[in-house]
Amino acid sequence: MEDEELLRYSRQIMLPDVDVAGQETLGGAHVLIVGVGGLGSPAALYLAAAGVGRLTLCDDDTVDLSNLQRQVAHGTADIGTNKAISAAASLREINPHTRVETVETRLDAAALATLLQTVDLVLDCTDNFNARYDINDTCWAAGVPVVSGAAIRWEGQVAVFDPREPDAPCYRCLYAEGNDQALNCAENGVIAPLVGIIGTCQALEALKLLLGTGESLAGRVIYFDGKYAEWRSLKLQRRPDCPICGG
Repeated sequence: MEDEELLRYSRQIMLPDVDVAGQETLGGAHVLIVGVGGLGSPAALYLAAAGVGRLTLCDDDTVDLSNLQRQVAHGTADIGTNKAISAAASLREINPHTRVETVETRLDAAALATLLQTVDLVLDCTDNFNARYDINDTCWAAGVPVVSGAAIRWEGQVAVFDPREPDAPCYRCLYAEGNDQALNCAENGVIAPLVGIIGTCQALEALKLLLGTGESLAGRVIYFDGKYAEWRSLKLQRRPDCPICGG
């Protein structure tokens, strides 16, 4: 690393779990973020700031005025701009050393499978079950871990689905297909900082996985109740009848 990079990442490099070797590991990593709205915005900003070398942002939506209450990678001037393009500009301002690529269309399974050939980790920052199932199934088949987040109203959750871990569950073990509990912000609302809390937690889990340090959330789900400032951690087991990871 150049002197400028050593200074930029100095507060991380001071950590024994990171050091120069870990920072170089982050610099060589490729993370795919699917959805750069409320969750993907803070996650992407922090991963770029932390020095992840390559980020691919995927979103087929455009910035709307109603997004600006919580989607911090975008500004008023970005209204009408594709979210991946808008967020990429913000990330380049934060860290010119991070290579930022964009996918401005919805990923189908085939396109995602092709992308995963060079990806170390995926952040699922989408807001619907169909997209989450597709990401889960394709990543599990490719052996790529997924950091999943969700936030609605005053409550959020974070989980890691890692096919490299023995007996680890996948997203379908948490929500079986056909689940009718899907909620979205447009119909139910969300308090602005909640998505920042959850998206930042996703970024933290991503860094831990890339660095191989600490204990990931594989096999657990953490829930946050923003109204009462309470965290809960629940164990999640693989379902024997799961069509993706079951026996």
